[in-house]
Amino acid sequence: MNAALHPDETDPGGRIHFSGADRSLIEEDQIELTSVGVDIGSSTSHLLVSTITLERLDTRYVVTGREVRFASEIMLTPYAGGNTIDAGVLGDFIARQYAAAGVAPGDIDTGALILTGVAARRANARAIGEIFAAEAGKFVSVSAGDALETLMAAHGSGAVALSEAGGSVLNIDVGGGTTKIALCRDGEVVAQTAVDAGARLVVLDEAGRIERLEPYGAKHIAAAGLHAGPGDTLSPGDRAAVARQMAETILHAVRGGDAAGFMRLPALGDGADFERVVFSGGVSEFISGASAETGDLGPDLATALADLVARDTIEVLPARQGIRATVLGASQYTVQVSGSTIFLDPADALPLRNLAVIAPALELGEVIDAQAVAEAVRAALLRLDLADGHAPVGVALPWEGSATYARLSALGKGLVAGLRVLLDAGHPLVLVTDGDIGGLLGMQCRSAESIPGAVVSVDGIALSEFDFIDIGEVLRATGATPVVVKSLLFPTE
Repeated sequence: MNAALHPDETDPGGRIHFSGADRSLIEEDQIELTSVGVDIGSSTSHLLVSTITLERLDTRYVVTGREVRFASEIMLTPYAGGNTIDAGVLGDFIARQYAAAGVAPGDIDTGALILTGVAARRANARAIGEIFAAEAGKFVSVSAGDALETLMAAHGSGAVALSEAGGSVLNIDVGGGTTKIALCRDGEVVAQTAVDAGARLVVLDEAGRIERLEPYGAKHIAAAGLHAGPGDTLSPGDRAAVARQMAETILHAVRGGDAAGFMRLPALGDGADFERVVFSGGVSEFISGASAETGDLGPDLATALADLVARDTIEVLPARQGIRATVLGASQYTVQVSGSTIFLDPADALPLRNLAVIAPALELGEVIDAQAVAEAVRAALLRLDLADGHAPVGVALPWEGSATYARLSALGKGLVAGLRVLLDAGHPLVLVTDGDIGGLLGMQCRSAESIPGAVVSVDGIALSEFDFIDIGEVLRATGATPVVVKSLLFPTE
């Protein structure tokens, strides 16, 4: 089993540092990897450099430590006009931060490139990808829409982990263009929404004149009872009024209401009860006491939100990460070997790299409901902004009970129906189960369902949402295949 890494040195503690290829991880008991997380958004861009420590546990490696070595400056994402990101300026910024961190691209073992908002648009994503082209095999690239960004912020801020102790925690991630809201309970995100409210919907010059005005910025100005456009001056009182309007919109959505005209995702609706709030995103830095001239409504919006939260006597918990909530890096999280009952058709369908994992919430009782399986798969795709079929996925499946024809048939039918958009786009059907049914389920899907592309079904592998997987070629001596699992690392304590 080879995870395509090799050591360049061994430190006095016996740990191995990796920076290249042709080294078998399973030969070493402890490994250190250099990980980089890069977050490029509509408003700001920044990166983190971390050291990930992994230790061997039987046939796999698990993360036992993560240390942030370097946190970059936070740069206003550069634009060349027409909402097109200036890739040259951005590339120079990344290069300067690498130099400041004391790392070269060749030193990086793994990482995550997260694109949000305008940065995720196709032309921008392509230009940004070229900056990291030489390290493309090392990075997982995540183009995060509203739903996925909401999930990532809730995990990255620590709100999900904080909810594990009991009680509900609401994460409010206030960025430059949007605010993402996630209700966390018992260590999971149970509801989410997003609204058009953010600090850089209105950008001001040094004299307080409106330099750039986004459409939803203009809507908030109008809703605040003001009349102002590009070139007009906003007084401190006007800025406070617009910020108050944005904050009221956010709090209305927080309470489960429909902020008509500003909703980006469906409202939380009934059941949006919570005891505690965590703020993350760029505006959270001002809520927690930071002060700086930003040329936008960030400080005003922070003040308005803090006042409203205090008015409603909502307990505010400190975020484990604020503006950096979505950029905690990625690592080689585990290396696992599949069971030998795999199904592979055609034989050359492997290897596969950097497949996002979806983990649909399935109730696989003695009688499996195919329609319920399909709906759960579609919901998981929507949750991770993968429902348009632009990329292949791996489906993580729990399994218990007997492998009867009726159960396997219903499961296969539901999976294929839920993944139909991806399959019709030519992507392979990739199934990863923790139970010993990989071969049977793959055969069932191939023989009974209409699947134009490849079918890969492996078992004996434990996965979860936010994982990315590489599936290697079959080990002919065993009939198994190595699976490298790369996971975004979020705070757990």
